[in-house]
Amino acid sequence: MRRTSSMLVLAFALSGGACASWNAGPATAQSAPAQDPAARADVSQWPTASSPDAMSDPATEAFVTELMSRMTVEEKVGQLIQADIGSIKPEELLTYPLGSILAGGNSSPGGNERASAQDWVDLAREFRAVAASRPGAQVPLIYGIDAVHGHNNVVGATIFPHNIGLGAARDPELIRRIGVATALEVAVTGADWTFGPTLAVPRDDRWGRAYEGYGEDPEIARSYAGPMTLGLQGELRADGPLAPGHIPGSAKHFLADGGTQDGKDQGNFVGSERELIDVHLGGYPAAIDAGVLSIMASFSSWNGVKHSGNATILTDVLRGPLGFDGFVVSDWNAHGQLAGCSNESCPQAIIAGIDMLMAPDSWKPLYENTLAQVRSGEIPMARVDEAVRRILRAKVKAGLFEEARPVEGQLQHLGSPEHRALAREAVRKSLVLIKNEGGVLPIRSGARVLVVGTAADDIGQASGGWTLTWQGTGNSNADFPNGQSIWSGIEEAVEAGGGQATLSPDGSFTDKPDVAIVVFGETPYAEFQGDIDTLDFVPTGPLEQLRQLRAAGIPTVAVFLSGRPMWTNPEINQSDAFVAAWLPGSEGAGVADVLIGDAQGRPRHDFSGTLSFSWPKDATGAPLNRGQAGYDPQFAYGYGLSYARPGAVATLSEESGVTDMGSNVDRYFVDGRFVAPWALMLNDAGGQNKPNTEASAVSPRGGVTMRVIDDLAQESGRQFAFSGNGPATVEIWGTAIDLTRQSNGEMALSFRYRVDQAPQGRIVLALNGGGVDITDLLKGAPLDEWQTVKVRLSCFSDAGASLDAVEIPFQLRAEDAVTLSVSEIRLGSNENDTICPAAVSL
Repeated sequence: MRRTSSMLVLAFALSGGACASWNAGPATAQSAPAQDPAARADVSQWPTASSPDAMSDPATEAFVTELMSRMTVEEKVGQLIQADIGSIKPEELLTYPLGSILAGGNSSPGGNERASAQDWVDLAREFRAVAASRPGAQVPLIYGIDAVHGHNNVVGATIFPHNIGLGAARDPELIRRIGVATALEVAVTGADWTFGPTLAVPRDDRWGRAYEGYGEDPEIARSYAGPMTLGLQGELRADGPLAPGHIPGSAKHFLADGGTQDGKDQGNFVGSERELIDVHLGGYPAAIDAGVLSIMASFSSWNGVKHSGNATILTDVLRGPLGFDGFVVSDWNAHGQLAGCSNESCPQAIIAGIDMLMAPDSWKPLYENTLAQVRSGEIPMARVDEAVRRILRAKVKAGLFEEARPVEGQLQHLGSPEHRALAREAVRKSLVLIKNEGGVLPIRSGARVLVVGTAADDIGQASGGWTLTWQGTGNSNADFPNGQSIWSGIEEAVEAGGGQATLSPDGSFTDKPDVAIVVFGETPYAEFQGDIDTLDFVPTGPLEQLRQLRAAGIPTVAVFLSGRPMWTNPEINQSDAFVAAWLPGSEGAGVADVLIGDAQGRPRHDFSGTLSFSWPKDATGAPLNRGQAGYDPQFAYGYGLSYARPGAVATLSEESGVTDMGSNVDRYFVDGRFVAPWALMLNDAGGQNKPNTEASAVSPRGGVTMRVIDDLAQESGRQFAFSGNGPATVEIWGTAIDLTRQSNGEMALSFRYRVDQAPQGRIVLALNGGGVDITDLLKGAPLDEWQTVKVRLSCFSDAGASLDAVEIPFQLRAEDAVTLSVSEIRLGSNENDTICPAAVSL
């Protein structure tokens, strides 16, 4: 039944909406209460802040008022909707008067993540030109992008350390300068607006976005929010727009995204309003005082109520004591998670205080439904006008109504020597010295230095997630033409001092070196894939390398790359020196600046970084934050040795406290093994089955056989031969996991495959009851060549899969003969390389 206006008001009252007050200030006493009193904010408890008067100066307000008087309801509703460049063509703006576009984590010109900087400029100009040709009120687009550690979407840009490293630097002026450089690099490629700074205060290091926060204590975000905002935007002026080369920021994700239970992304913060204010409000007042033009609402919830629908947070608090005059944008289809909403319709979010809905791929039906809801009165026109005024105000301040774009196209600023030098300085200042026994550091530049580990010469791994692609995967050094790997920086520093540097990824050597530097750590990830169950650093290869080098009598320096502190006691014990390098980005020479001394072995630069996250004593991953009851870290918040401040580290306990591998929601068959709790099952035509133990590689009636093969490494693949004697399946099964969040994030089932014998009939790929037909894919693949395929989780859901309790994340079904080899079965991100084959009934 179609929801009427009165029905909506009643439903929204029950869900915490504010329907009675439509001014720029707080909601009045008539505002409906939140659904749960535990998620209803009391404005009297909150501190005060205020957007600068220059944000809403009389000249700006007069301009906006006059412009709005000429805008149609269609044009006004268009200002509330934002589409992703991967899902909208420029010419569609002639029909749909949208006010904003964005380039999401895996969106790029022509779907090419390695597009040139000029391609990015051309894309921006094409969209703007079409928007400018529209009849009517002539409101320009605002084009946003996630420039979260530099302009990380564009090949050749400067990639700064992620925020976790910058937090260790404790240097607000450095942060301001990084904001200036980032804004300029974004502006020269044609974008107008960045979704940053991130002001999350991560309280559970198992969260996959922990590295996007400056530290576990809000003091760092408080000290950085203002400088970063001013770096990006410059000072707001009453007499004109932002200075050339500056762009609007968007403080995110409001609120408590770093406080979700068990560190689950888009999860629920369970806590008091006092904790919400004292910990998670963090840097937002400082960003507002500095004039931040927008704020992004969080996916997450407070005591079960989604922030995107909580009017007491978005309206009563943000427009009341916090005095924010900019606009609020939602996160990626976050509105669709509100009760009673979908990605295509959500009046509740607008009524609660969201001014612009980020609707990357749902923008068209969302625009049409929102327009209908405004016309019917479900969404009051006064609320629409309020949101439009806020958006237009920011567009005026951003200079979008000005014809000139003085820095656009000046691509010499992208990855410029000045910006690279700044990034290198940031790397130096972010390093934290955990251990330095026997004075192994600094290393004399004239020494014979062995550099070990595949990560040493991998700029992509050093840069982490949100680098060219959403998850930061698939990058090579060629994608960083202005960058330098850690290995390259070490080689340069050692050879400049007359020494000899040798790169040996596997740790082997012919001539015994004076010292070895082992570079290792986490591989790139972003949200969803970054969420983990424990903080145990699982790969054993680096530990074995450290042990072998120590056994050979070679002093060892461990350089650990990670987006969070991890339990690495065995690695620390096997190292003479241990350095937390976090995710340093594209200027690996900054690591060498501190590790490699001069020819006499004197430091060229000292360590100055200190831990902004407490280092764990065990691997369980339980929240570990300064000030909490029973606080007992391995290395405390603020810890950090230096050459001037040495210290001894005793042998550490190697009892991890972890007895199993956890649920492993994203890895099923990796490096030749089925990752616990997942196991392989072969099923015959009669429905009988048995777990595969590698030794018993035949299904009960011979419908499918299996053998171990080599792929990326020895015995890293499995070959399955279906006999054609009737239906048979190969499946991975285990403890049920919830993949609904991953589906919302457009994650995909990814695996490598090789067709050894073409299918003689249909072959189905299934996931937990939903199947798709991959026959044509396999028939079209060349024989005996490895390929990778990604099938979106949403495709399996559309085919009937239940994603909230997935026990079988991978299944192959065939009745006729086919021989197929597979390896590396896991979830992967959608980097414009996914498919969605036709659904089939199972």
